[in-house]
Formats: sequence, structure tokens, C-alpha cells
Amino acid sequence: MNVIIIGAGIMGTTFATLAKELAPNLDITILERLEGAGAGNSWAFNNAGTGHEANCELNYTPVDEEVIAVEKALKIHAQFNVAKQFWAYLVEKGAIKDPQTFIHQTKHCTIVSEPSIEQLKLRFKEMSAHHFFEHMRYSEDFEEIKSWIPYTMEGRPTHEKMAATVIETGTDVNFGALTEQMAAHAVNDLGVKIEYGTHVKRVHRSPAGTWLVETESRGSAVQYKADVLFVGAGGGAFPILKRSHLPFRRRFAGFPVGGRFLQAPISEEQARHYSAKTYGKAKVGAPPMSVPHLDLRLVDGKYYLLFGPFASFKPLLEKGRGVLDYLSSIRLHDIPSLLSVALEHFPLVKYLVSETFKGKQSMFEELESFAPGLSKKFDWKPIQAGQRVQIIKDGDLQMGTEIVVSPDESFGTLLGASPGASVSPEVMLRCLEQLLPTILTKDEARKKMKEMFPEDDLDTLINDPDRYREVRDAVNERLGIAD
Repeated sequence: MNVIIIGAGIMGTTFATLAKELAPNLDITILERLEGAGAGNSWAFNNAGTGHEANCELNYTPVDEEVIAVEKALKIHAQFNVAKQFWAYLVEKGAIKDPQTFIHQTKHCTIVSEPSIEQLKLRFKEMSAHHFFEHMRYSEDFEEIKSWIPYTMEGRPTHEKMAATVIETGTDVNFGALTEQMAAHAVNDLGVKIEYGTHVKRVHRSPAGTWLVETESRGSAVQYKADVLFVGAGGGAFPILKRSHLPFRRRFAGFPVGGRFLQAPISEEQARHYSAKTYGKAKVGAPPMSVPHLDLRLVDGKYYLLFGPFASFKPLLEKGRGVLDYLSSIRLHDIPSLLSVALEHFPLVKYLVSETFKGKQSMFEELESFAPGLSKKFDWKPIQAGQRVQIIKDGDLQMGTEIVVSPDESFGTLLGASPGASVSPEVMLRCLEQLLPTILTKDEARKKMKEMFPEDDLDTLINDPDRYREVRDAVNERLGIAD
């Protein structure tokens, strides 16, 4: 069977690696617009690098009349546990020589001030009662919080009322480095082909039922054929879906959201002083991706602090692509949905436009508000992050991700963003189950599945504390994460 994957980011590369591990006889080719794997949104500074497992992100535990909903947090935490199982398998197999090349233990903290302290206390009570978050700690003591996240607290007056939670076993993940190593393993050890510098212009069905993928590669038109086609191209998935002639394409449109960060290089000693990712609370009307956070990053052996994100509203599908690419992806039937979202979410649109024109001084002021005195302590510079395209489905703006599969299970794509890369192995496993279901029925594939995923059932991880702890501890040991 011939499988074509569009996009060599974390999603497409994970899909290819999983499929080839389970079914070595598959003929798999990845088509990538850029000149390397993981060079788009997966690249280190195109994202915050948080291993999202709902430890510190308030938007994963929404509050409705003082009732905390934790279901989304439990699912994301379970999905990340499945992801770590796959990465630990790659380490154990030798496909990744050293887990420290892509994953590092970093405290995950949440900090709030009045009037959000009672909500954080309620969140802690609800979450710490579950075995996923049994090691979470809560404090309103200034000095204790300062010991967890010194750079956030050192410039504050000691009388300021604050509350925080911490989990010591959080992670910082370099998804670009992970993708690069996984792609090398897929090519060198599994026989996957990757065609770089190949821009997909259009996909459509042939009379024989196969997918025809029309591309431009280094100035030449090249056509590929596929029995199964998976599109993991980030925002670039929208125009491909629109040109596929699949009937459900009319249900979806794209809402682009970009971001910037403040970045500062720091020394190893300073990194040991502040080994945390500290999340606050988003402004009213801000999208979930705009929750302010101060992060320690380790990229290519060098330490950085990252603060942001500062949202931006640019009509771009992906970083490095032009406005015309986005405009040409819009169809007449998309216009009512776009107008509806603009009216219904006008405060969000207004917020994004204002953020787009925010200058360096205003960015420093936000940093000072989050961590007083820190803007003068390091040499900060603004950097452009990746570009996300949120889903508009049936006229409604969605903030998550969605797997979309054709009725005949020959075409699949992933739309949306958060939590994205952090849960890529679990999400791609579900794509695989829908697009290539027959390969999972074979004895060898089931045996290999157990090697890669000792426990991939989310309900078991959520409801069986002993099984979860058994799997978690084994995986964390392989990845160098210690209690």
C-alpha cells in the first residue's frame, strides 16, 4: 500500500514512524515544503516547548460558577503519558541516543493574585485528589513560592497576596530536535522517504480511486499517487482540504493566530536558579494560546528565558508563507463563517489586532507586571513564534484540534492547534486506527504496539491509579524524569 504524508513536522513524522513500525511493508513518502524536518511550528522557538499535561494551564480547567471542570485536564494528561511512552520506546530502541537532546525536567507552576486565589485553591483541591496530580503542591506563603519560581517573585513586595501551585515532574520539550531525530530514524532505519522542498499545490481523486498529489519541487511539477493520504501540514492543511473536493470541506474554515515572545539568553547557573515554566491567567477576551508564562528553555545546549506569548493577527497559514496563500484558500462559502466569527468574537478580534501592533516597550511592561524587575535583569529581544490556524467548524470558532477522515478512510487530516505537539503520538495513533485499521489486526503489529505503548487506553490511565503509576514511573526513568 502506498501512503503519502504531507508535512514533516511532529505530526506527519510521528504518523510515518508509527505506521512503518507497525507495518514495515508500507510504502511511505513524506512531502515537506521546507528544507528539513520539524522546521515549521515544531521548531524550538516557534512554540513554548511546554510538555502540556495540564499541570499548570488554567485554560484546561475552566470555571463555571465556581465549579472547576477537570475532564479536559485528565484527558490531556493521559494523552501526554501515552506520548512519553512512545518517546521512551524510541530511546530504548536507540533511535534517540539521549533523551536529554529533546526533553528536560522542569517545574510546572501556576501563579495568580487576587481575585483568582480562591479559584486556584479550588483547582488544587479538585486536581490533587486525582492520582495524575497527587504530587501537586499549593502555597500562599511568599517565601515558599519564591523558592519555587524566584525570577517571578524576587521583585515583588512581600506583602503582595499571591497563590501558586507546583509540580516538580513537568517537562520542557524541544519538539524540533525530537522531530529531526525521529525523521532520521524513519529514513535510515525504517525506509521512509522524505522529499524536501516540495510544495503541495492540489490533491484530487483519480478515476481509479487513488489520490493524485500535485506538487512543485525545486521549480518542477511532480505528481505523486497515494492509496492513503494524510495531511499534517499545520495551517497548510486548510487549502489542501478545500481543494480536495471532499463534501465535508465546506464545514471548515481557518482563523489564523500568530505569536511573539521575549527571549533572553541566560547562564547555566541562572538556569539552575530558575528551573520552571510559570503560567499565569489570560486576559479577558484573550485566546487560550495567550496565557502569559515565563519559561526556562534549553535549546541546542544553551539556556534561555522565554516570556509571552504576545498574540498577533496576520492572515497567514504558516510562518514564511504569504498573505495570498491564505486569501486563495478562502471559498465563497467560507465568508459567512468568517463574518460570523468576527462579529460573535469581536472582543477577541479587537484584542488580536491590538496585540499585533504592540511594541517592545509595551511587551516589557507586561513582563514587568508578571515578574517585576526582570526586564532589566537580562538582555531581552522580541522573536516571532509560529503561526496557528484555529478551526471554524459550521460557523463556530474551535480552540482545540480535530481529526477529519473521509468516509472511505483514504484521506485524513489534523486541523487546529493546542495541545498539539505534546500529544502527537496519541493523536497520530488514533489517526492510524482510522486510516490504516487493517494493519493493527495482525499479530506482529499488536505485539509491536505493546512495545511502543505499554498502556495506550486513556480510560485505564485515568481510572486505574496503580497501572498509571507503574507505566509513569517506568517511562520517566527512561526519559530521565525523577520524582
